[in-house]
Amino acid sequence: MDELAYSINRTAKALGVGRSTIYKLIKTGQVDALKIGTRTLITTASIRRLTQNQAQA
Repeated sequence: MDELAYSINRTAKALGVGRSTIYKLIKTGQVDALKIGTRTLITTASIRRLTQNQAQA
């Protein structure tokens, strides 16, 4: 089964950006975040959507 969401650190590493950039993307609604307990996870669908939108721009 594919992973449904990634941690902030894993998302930042995969996109080649810093953690603060990921938090900005969450705040601006460019990626969807889930809060499970104390962890914040980014959905893989929103990461794909972000990268596709950037590739088209």
